[in-house]
Amino acid sequence: MDATFDPHANIEATKRKAGYVTRKNATQQTYDRIGFMSGLEVHQQLLTKEKLFCHCPAGIYNKSDVYDAELIRHMRPTLSELGEYDGTALMEFKTRKEIIYRLRNETACTYEVDDTPPFPINREALEIAIEISLLSKLNIVGEVHITRKQYLDGSIPTGFQRTAIIGVEGEIELKNKKIRLIQLSIEEDSCREISDIGHIRIYKTDRLGMPLIETVTYPECLNPDEVMEACNYIRFLNRSTGKVRTGIGSGRQDVNVSCRGGSRVEIKGVAHTKWIPELTHIEAFRQWSLLLLRDELRQRIPAYNNWKIVTQTFVPEDDQLMYPPLAQAIARKQPVTLIKLPGFKGVLSHFTQPGKCFADELSDRLKVIACLEKPNMLHSESLGSEISSAEWKLLARVASTSNEDALIIIWGPEADMKVAFETIEERCKMAFEGIPNETRKSFVDGTTIFERVLPGADRMYPDTDSAPIPLEDKLIQVLGENLPSDIIDRYRQMKQWKIPEDMYKFILARNLYPVLNEIVTNFNYNPALIGSFIGQRLKNLMGKHKNSRFKPGKIYHLFSFLKQENLDPRLSWHMLPILMEHPRIEFESALTIMKFKRMNREDIVSKIPYLHEKFIAKKGKEDSIHRQNWIMGQLRKTAAGNMDLTVLAQHINESKK
Repeated sequence: MDATFDPHANIEATKRKAGYVTRKNATQQTYDRIGFMSGLEVHQQLLTKEKLFCHCPAGIYNKSDVYDAELIRHMRPTLSELGEYDGTALMEFKTRKEIIYRLRNETACTYEVDDTPPFPINREALEIAIEISLLSKLNIVGEVHITRKQYLDGSIPTGFQRTAIIGVEGEIELKNKKIRLIQLSIEEDSCREISDIGHIRIYKTDRLGMPLIETVTYPECLNPDEVMEACNYIRFLNRSTGKVRTGIGSGRQDVNVSCRGGSRVEIKGVAHTKWIPELTHIEAFRQWSLLLLRDELRQRIPAYNNWKIVTQTFVPEDDQLMYPPLAQAIARKQPVTLIKLPGFKGVLSHFTQPGKCFADELSDRLKVIACLEKPNMLHSESLGSEISSAEWKLLARVASTSNEDALIIIWGPEADMKVAFETIEERCKMAFEGIPNETRKSFVDGTTIFERVLPGADRMYPDTDSAPIPLEDKLIQVLGENLPSDIIDRYRQMKQWKIPEDMYKFILARNLYPVLNEIVTNFNYNPALIGSFIGQRLKNLMGKHKNSRFKPGKIYHLFSFLKQENLDPRLSWHMLPILMEHPRIEFESALTIMKFKRMNREDIVSKIPYLHEKFIAKKGKEDSIHRQNWIMGQLRKTAAGNMDLTVLAQHINESKK
C-alpha cells in the first residue's frame, strides 16, 4: 500500500475525468455527451371501494402499530421450466430474510395471504383503467389476460403480483415533443414496508391488493427535465378523471436511466416528481463514471477473468482497532476479516456520486445482501480517520498487500461472512464489466443506493386462476364518451388565457382546471384573474391551512355567489381566508365577519365630482395626477368588492376638470 496516496485528490481527479457537473450547470450538450436516456413506470392507485381481487375495503390505512395477526415466510428459489434460477430469487435467498406480515382483520382476508383463489377482477377498477388508457391514446386490448409477475422482495405474500395489460402503444404530448407509451397495466398494490433491519423485514398489509395502474413509457426522455415533465403529465392525466387516489403514497414512479454504453438501472419508488431531475442527473453520471472505471481496470488487469479477492482473518490485540462499531463487534466475539483487492489501488475512492465513491457500492450491497448493518466496513482509501495510519500499515503487512492493492476490513456474525465475501468479490468483478443491472433506492439529495438485482425478463406467466375477460367495443365506446380534455389542451388554453405558467402545476395537479374553466365560461370573468386566484391565492392558503376541511371545488360556488350579488370577483381574495378557517360558513356570513358594506356602483361613482371640488378647494387645479390618486384613496375602501377598481379609476380620469 502506498502511504502517499491521497483519496481526496483521487475522488476529485476521477470526478473531473468523468466530466461531472452539477445539474444547475448542465446543458443539453452535457447529456448528449454521455448519452442520457430515461423512461418511466408511473404507478397510480385507483379510487375504488374495494380491492382488485377481493372484497376487502380499499384505502383504509393502519396508522398505529396495532395488528390482529402475523404471518411469517421465508424465500426459497426454485428452478424454472428451463432449469434456471432467477437472479433476484438467488439474491433474496442469500439474505436469509425472515419476512413478517402484520395484518388487520378489516383490511385483509384469506386471498391476500394466498389461502384462497382470487375473486373476479374489480369491474370498477377495470373501467377506470380503460378510461385512462383511452386518454393516453393507447390501443385497448380485445381481451384482458391476467398474469402473474414475480415479486421476490417479499412485498407480496404470494411471491407474485396479479397484473393485466389494458392498452398498448399510445403517446403523450409534452410542450416540445411527444413521448410514446409502451403500455398501461392494471395490477394489485404491494405491502408497505415498515422495517428492514438485519435478517428481519416487516410489512403492513393494509395497502396490499389495492387497484393500481402502471403507465410505461419508451426511454425517449433525453434530459432530466423532460423526465419530470413526462411524469407530471401522466400524473395530471390520471388525476383529470377524478377517479384516482391522491396524497402520500398514492402515486409512485420508477425511473429507468442509462447512459451511452451502459445498461438500464431502475430507481424504485420515487415519491415526488420534483426529485426526478436531480436523481436522473446523478444516476447518469454515476454510470458514466463506472464505465470509465471499467476501462481503467481492464487496462490495468488484462486477465480480469481470473481476478479474486484474498481474505485473511485478523485477531486484534486489546489496544488495537478501537473504532467503536468494530470494537463492539470484537467484544461480541464476531470475526474480523481483512480482504485484499489485488490491483485495486484508487478504485475504492473512485468518484460515483456526490459525496460517494466506489467503496459505497460495496457497503450498500453488504447491507442488503449480507444483512450487515452500516457501518459494516472500513477501507484503505477512507476519507476519515477511524483507524490510524500506523494501524493500516500493520494490517497491510498482515494481509500482504502491495502499493497497487486496496484493503477492506469487515466484521459481523460468523453466519454472514461467507455471503459477505461473495458479495464483495461479485461486485468488484462487476466493475470489470461496467454497470450492473439493478434497482436502486432514492434519497432527497438525489443520490441512490443499491436495493436489489434487477428481475429477469421472464418474470411473468399466465394466472391459471383467472379466465380471460373480453372487452366489447360497445363498452369501450361508452367509456370514451365523457373523457376529460387532454392535458396539453389545458396547458395551451391556460397559456392563451395569459395565466402565469408557474401556476399550471398546482392547477393541474389538484385537477382544478375544470373548476377554472367553468368559472370563466359561465360567469365571463377574466381568466388570468381566476387563474391567479386558484394558482396563487388558493395554493398559498392551502399551504398555511393544511388541516382545513375546505374543499377547493367550493370556489365555483364562491364566484357564483359574487356574480349573483353583483360583487367584484376580487372580493374572493379577502373571503377565502375566512372560508379556510370556517369551511361550513355561508358566504353572506363571511362578508359580515369582514364588515363589508354593500354599495351600488352608481352611488360610488356619484361621489367623484364632489371629491374633485373638495381637492381643488384645498390644493387647486394644477396637480391632476395627485388629485386622481387622492380621490382613488378616498373611494378605495368603499369600492373594494363593490366594483372593479380599474373601472373606478377610469371614471375618475374621465371626470377630471
